Amino acid sequence: MFAVPDAIDRVIERYGAETVCAALLPMLTSERVARIDTVLANRLTSVVTMVEDTYDPRNAAATIRTTEAIGLHQLHVIEPGERFSATGGVTRGAHKWIDLVRWKDPVAAVKTLQGRGFKVYATLPGAPFSIEDVDVSAPLAVAFGNEHDGLRDATVAACDGALGVPMFGFTESFNLSVTVALAMSRLATRRRALLGASGDLPPQLKALLRARWFALKIRGAVGILERTLA
Repeated sequence: MFAVPDAIDRVIERYGAETVCAALLPMLTSERVARIDTVLANRLTSVVTMVEDTYDPRNAAATIRTTEAIGLHQLHVIEPGERFSATGGVTRGAHKWIDLVRWKDPVAAVKTLQGRGFKVYATLPGAPFSIEDVDVSAPLAVAFGNEHDGLRDATVAACDGALGVPMFGFTESFNLSVTVALAMSRLATRRRALLGASGDLPPQLKALLRARWFALKIRGAVGILERTLA
């Protein structure tokens, strides 16, 4: 798994999330702060998107944008071959607001999520479950393969089951970005209904993200914090 802290992460770790927020708060409008707090309140950690070998940059970018827009906290990217790369203009900045987790080994990715209490489902044609009837009472992750080859056999074997997106026309499949949008939007809606809440961020993670998002909204925030708090 690849997870490299950046300069914002390091400054938050050094000074603490509450201190960072207090230092940056006077530089943000009340409207911007309210928007950040609303998005934080709606963030889901218990529904996760996984994509494998998404080598088309526009599909990769659309997957990032969709995952963030639905309000999901993490996108797991399996890169056994081609590196996941996104066209910045298509993400429209969405990549800054989600936790992008990179993997080389698909089985390790699945097993790690299962170890965190997730049920992991592969997307397959003719799957026994659909996005309408799969169990959402536990945290769940959904793995999507690329449009040419689908998911690797090893990835499918490691998953807890398989699900599909209902289709009613002659076309046999949606493209990847549409499949991700349809599946994850519906699963997030069902999970939120079951939780009785629009988000489920733990308090500590919410505080860290609030500090990070404050910093992302201010040009040169790291330098400002180092001068102010040192």
